[in-house]
Amino acid sequence: MMSASFSTVSYIGAIILFILSLGGLSNPESSRRGNFYGIIGMTLAVLATVFGPRVSTAGLPWIMAAMVVGGSIGLIAARKVKMTQMPELVALMHSLVGMAACLVGFANYIDPVASAGLSSAEKTIHEIEVYIGILIGAITFSGSVIAFGKLSAMIGGKPMLLPGRHWMNLVGLLVVIYFGGVFLHAESVSAGMMALAVMTVIALLFGIHMVMAIGGADMPVVVSMLNSYSGWAAAATGFMLNNDLLIVIGALVGSSGAILSYIMCRAMNRNFIRVIAGGFGTGGGKKSSASGDVQPAGEVVPISAVETAELLREAKNVVIVPGYGMAVAQAQHTVYEITRHLREHGVNVRFGIHPVAGRMPGHMNVLLAEAKVPYDIVMEMEEINEDFPDTDVTLVIGANDIVNPAAQENPDSPIAGMPVLEVWKSKTSIMMKRSMATGYAGVDNPLFYKENNRMLFGDAKKMLEEVFVALKS
Repeated sequence: MMSASFSTVSYIGAIILFILSLGGLSNPESSRRGNFYGIIGMTLAVLATVFGPRVSTAGLPWIMAAMVVGGSIGLIAARKVKMTQMPELVALMHSLVGMAACLVGFANYIDPVASAGLSSAEKTIHEIEVYIGILIGAITFSGSVIAFGKLSAMIGGKPMLLPGRHWMNLVGLLVVIYFGGVFLHAESVSAGMMALAVMTVIALLFGIHMVMAIGGADMPVVVSMLNSYSGWAAAATGFMLNNDLLIVIGALVGSSGAILSYIMCRAMNRNFIRVIAGGFGTGGGKKSSASGDVQPAGEVVPISAVETAELLREAKNVVIVPGYGMAVAQAQHTVYEITRHLREHGVNVRFGIHPVAGRMPGHMNVLLAEAKVPYDIVMEMEEINEDFPDTDVTLVIGANDIVNPAAQENPDSPIAGMPVLEVWKSKTSIMMKRSMATGYAGVDNPLFYKENNRMLFGDAKKMLEEVFVALKS
């Protein structure tokens, strides 16, 4: 077993490694190194905890058995889960953090050793930590489960907007505050458990209601938001257990998730409160209807795979904009083959990545990295937007809302003011889609009807394979 001092030193080392990990993950080129730091830091943290002075030898067999079971599940998931399923896997991982916070909170409250020897003020502070920890954990758990259902298409992406939903949330908050007072003044553990149970049920319902009200277009923000919640849940657990490592790491994850949520919101020209209020995005898109709304004017010009290949072959500068459609079709490897072929023939090919493309932050970057696309040709929106006027062909693969000119041209559009990739400024843009359906925001896209735009209909992978064959012939 480790001494207390050696365990503390190990914790400090783990914290340093986690900070280095976050720094590495901020850039695609250093992400592998950052991931490696995180693995080493977590291994060190687990070993320092398991073999630290606070764990009895008698409990080691149970802990080791749990680690074997959990580790086996993690290994199987890592091997079985496809890259296109990463968003829902991330949401599922967040739910487990929330569940752990809830279980630890209940166990800590009923454990007489946890509050033994505490003064009246210290006991009150400890109970506040327990109450808040379970509250955040329950919201994180149920919200993440619903997010998993939406991302995996088990639950429809259309927002569920109940009448008076904001008043319902306010009443729930007041009830949680009231039972918080009941919990702090409970004269027995059983009385406190009753207040905890009521609060937990309300928190679970709030997590479900909150995410159900959020539309498909806001799901990247939801994923980063739940990431932040899971961090604060871990920090609250650290306070409950008096574990400095959990407090620091939870704060790191919580704050980085909050910053990421802010970046996502800014990329969609939305604020965090509006996202939580929900209602943006239908979750699947519908075909444009001839309603009283003003419809985009113009004519759709279809294009074939052979004609697309010809345009790419004659181009000097090409920009590829990947979207969720590429992820669904698992077309990233074919995209890489086309990219490599064009670059070998002297074409300058780059990728334009919107911050909220896909279903989680960095979704497109992960898929392109898996397909071995060089990091140096993957550009962020701010870097690539000014280059579209000098671009011969822009190929948009399964993206819609992030290339919608209505964000700039129509002040009454639901996505007005949202920063988008200005693909319509290139000499020719080619939209790859299965149909004329709208994107997750449920907004018509005038790009379809612009004179310099062409529509390549069909499954992204199948059509790109045809394009690649035509390029080589």
